Amino acid sequence: MKRFTKQMFLLIMLCFTVMYVQAQSIVISGSVIDKLSREPIPGAGITVKGKTVGTSTNQNGKYAFSTSEKAPFTIVISFLGYTSVEKLVTGSTTGLDAELEQAGILGQEVVISASRTPERILESPVSIERMGQNTIKEIAAPSFYDALNNMKGVEVSTQSLTFKSVNTRGFNSNGNTRFNQFVDGMDNQAPGLNFAVGNIVGINDLDLDNVELLPGASSALYGAGGINGTMLMTSKSPFDYQGPSFQFKTGMNHVNDNNTGVQPYNQLDVRLAKAWNNKFAIKGTFSFLQAQDWQADNFSNFDRASRSGKSGDRSSDPNYDGINVYGDEVSQNMRNVAQSVLNAGTSGFVQGALGLPVPPTAAQIDAFKSNPARLNALNGFLSTNSVMRPFYAGINTPGLLPNQNVSRTGYEESSLVDYKTQSIKASGSINYRLTKTIEAVAQVYWGSGTSVYTGSDRYSLRNFSIGQYKLELKGQDFFIRGYTTQERSGDSYIASILGSYINETSKKSTDWFPQYVGNYIGAKSQGASDAAAYAAARAAADQGRFAQGSPQFEAAKSKILNTTISGSDFSKGIYGAKFDDKTNLYHYEGMYNFSNLFNNVFEFQIGASYRLYQLRSNGTIFNDLNSEIDIKEYGSFVQLGKKFFDDKFKLTFSGRYDKSTNFDGRFTPRVTGVYTVAKNNNIRISYQTGYRNPTTQNQYIDLSVGGGSQRLIGGIPEILNKYSLFTNQAFTDVSYRAFLNSAAGGTPDPTLLKAYTFDPKGVRPESVQAYEIGYRGLLGPKFLIDAYAYYNIYKDFITAVDVYQKEINGTNFTKFGVPVNAKGKVTSYGGALGIDYLVANYNLSGNISYNNIGDIPDNYINDFNTPKIRYNLGIGRRELIKNVGFNVNYRWQGKFYWNSSFASGDVPAFGTLDAQVNFKIPSVNSMIKIGGSNVLNKYNFTSYGNPSVGAVYYVAYSFNP
Repeated sequence: MKRFTKQMFLLIMLCFTVMYVQAQSIVISGSVIDKLSREPIPGAGITVKGKTVGTSTNQNGKYAFSTSEKAPFTIVISFLGYTSVEKLVTGSTTGLDAELEQAGILGQEVVISASRTPERILESPVSIERMGQNTIKEIAAPSFYDALNNMKGVEVSTQSLTFKSVNTRGFNSNGNTRFNQFVDGMDNQAPGLNFAVGNIVGINDLDLDNVELLPGASSALYGAGGINGTMLMTSKSPFDYQGPSFQFKTGMNHVNDNNTGVQPYNQLDVRLAKAWNNKFAIKGTFSFLQAQDWQADNFSNFDRASRSGKSGDRSSDPNYDGINVYGDEVSQNMRNVAQSVLNAGTSGFVQGALGLPVPPTAAQIDAFKSNPARLNALNGFLSTNSVMRPFYAGINTPGLLPNQNVSRTGYEESSLVDYKTQSIKASGSINYRLTKTIEAVAQVYWGSGTSVYTGSDRYSLRNFSIGQYKLELKGQDFFIRGYTTQERSGDSYIASILGSYINETSKKSTDWFPQYVGNYIGAKSQGASDAAAYAAARAAADQGRFAQGSPQFEAAKSKILNTTISGSDFSKGIYGAKFDDKTNLYHYEGMYNFSNLFNNVFEFQIGASYRLYQLRSNGTIFNDLNSEIDIKEYGSFVQLGKKFFDDKFKLTFSGRYDKSTNFDGRFTPRVTGVYTVAKNNNIRISYQTGYRNPTTQNQYIDLSVGGGSQRLIGGIPEILNKYSLFTNQAFTDVSYRAFLNSAAGGTPDPTLLKAYTFDPKGVRPESVQAYEIGYRGLLGPKFLIDAYAYYNIYKDFITAVDVYQKEINGTNFTKFGVPVNAKGKVTSYGGALGIDYLVANYNLSGNISYNNIGDIPDNYINDFNTPKIRYNLGIGRRELIKNVGFNVNYRWQGKFYWNSSFASGDVPAFGTLDAQVNFKIPSVNSMIKIGGSNVLNKYNFTSYGNPSVGAVYYVAYSFNP
């Protein structure tokens, strides 16, 4: 800690010295306009020729920046679709204006995230995708976030209308913990989940300046996580983009949807910004979305033990478990139920016969049975008692009672989950410029709403909220920031537990299963067929069950939703499905780029960070009912870059060291090289490493899921010891299923059970070594090509196992889901190709990506969850006729198998078409857009168990977009 304090003190001192350095800088300002229309060009790039220093124009086409470059030097002014212009600079200059002609120049965008320093995208040392302002304004999708999967190699898992998970390069998941998102430098993850909750709290389209996305590992620069990718979203500065702007979007979805019929879709975005004397500025944004969410209605039968689908439905399979049906996860074996009833009867009989004050022990029962006379008396009681008789007959009559599991009757998701989606987002900042290049910022992002997401269950997020609050001091070469993320679960709950507990409220499982088995035996004894006996048994056991939507159902639902999970008391009939999560994250970091101090002879950056997780779920998610949990993380990095061979080859080395509370420290290096083979043509090669710590849930979760049929627990020794999994070893799921199946002839064979041995150190961080080679270049001024190939080697890959622990001195088993590290290495490989071509002012684009998994260990459950092939095709024109433009994008992906702790199955191949046409009204600085996503309304789903998604059609009016 002392070492970290010294590092931060050094950074702070360096930041204060920057004022002196900046005082010697050359300051340049001006404006950029279209030569023909005389209109300003926002987003034009201005860079020092041959260097990485630069900026871009604001919404009024104006720019200003400073540099320590020695005069004279040349700046290059460029913009997509225009011929670049060069201007000679001999000293500080104002009014250095430029007029650009439309010609079609690609690849001139300036990016920052690839090296944490400005550089042309053509010269990026690693693969990078970018979405700029003009693209954002004219995307053929309801929002920029919906259009991310148009980028090369990017895929999105859609769990609901407002909850989407972004991923690259395989191992996709509903809540993607291998992909980082940053909003204005703040990690956008929900700290209790360790993954970003889509764009629920973040930037709206009006305030978004650009998106930069890095496929692949990026831990050397951005720390833990981001093992598969990192995305950085940057908002507009209130100095550069002033005045009011708003957008109202109205439309519809659920067209040809039998579940709901056509439903309205409405969204309002507002932004206000004002600056005074180029010193002080404020901005505020507000966004409100309201719509009916997509409904998950996959009622396919699912075998949770093997994580695979099976044939049958409720009428044909007594153990039916519908994927989007909840409460039917609770299942018991019919013979076990009958034996349990007999055991209870035996215990009562022995207690009475011996005059014991308490129920007898197993040894006392065995001793009682060893006496032939007493045993005969016991069997006589069991075979003649009106309650015991059917169960005795079922166990002792061959072929009467099958070795069959049966499940309770469940409820469809639509009756349990809140589909009235709404999202409220607000943000604001206060900005003060201490000098022309040093700025202090106080910023807030806050979001609240109702949505649905998929983890090990379907979770209904109701009235939840996340707030992010930041203080930052930044300059041309440095920043120091501190921020906190405050997560509040509101009225969120687990759908499967809700369904299960409504069942328990209407009739306890301890009564339901014996009724089912007893009535089945009775029906079979009277000659009924198996199907008829099963139907009669369910009808009898379900008597008194609350029907979906009935007053009793709604009353029980309301009571359970207002009781927390940790507030449940089964002995008193109190059931709760509600979370009580108030988890916080605190993060502090700083960075200094010394490159300008060394006249850009070489690049040199250093940085450091400190993070604190405060897990506060009151026992509803984590093992924190009786104690608070804090996790601390420390890290620092350094980067050094140098150009060689007349600046044709740039070599960069980066390295980062990180340490977390529960895990050993680790070093993650990165080496990149970029070689200019010809003007605007570069080959890049990189070796990157990444890692991620087990998530906060991987470490400390302690949660009942699957309607209470399974317990998810953390994989660190503290939690494993809590459930005695080192001393009372659990059994593998494969051997447990074999054990159950062996009961067909009577008693299960215990010799089939195989113990699972947990690592004494518990779950460990996973890491990746990533190798990549790529090429990006201009083949003429109108043809841009970008291609890459990669190969990844994962070590200690974090997966999960299901194990079954037998009660000490008991017969029941408890199922646990535990995160563990796969033994051996997991490999993946792939590549992508992207092309942009400008012809007759049309922008033709296309990209194709290939991803595949290689070697996997024997004990690894394959959750690559990615199609091998996916591609995008696009065509657009900014002005088809005067003030009218359009964009069309077609996206296709192949079939693949999705494997997760919630559900597993095939995701069919599908293609979607997005389109928009826009009408610009320059006289009032407005635009009308008419468009839609999935305009052909071909319903599809991106991950198994999630809802099918159809078209969203909309009309949007934007002022000052």
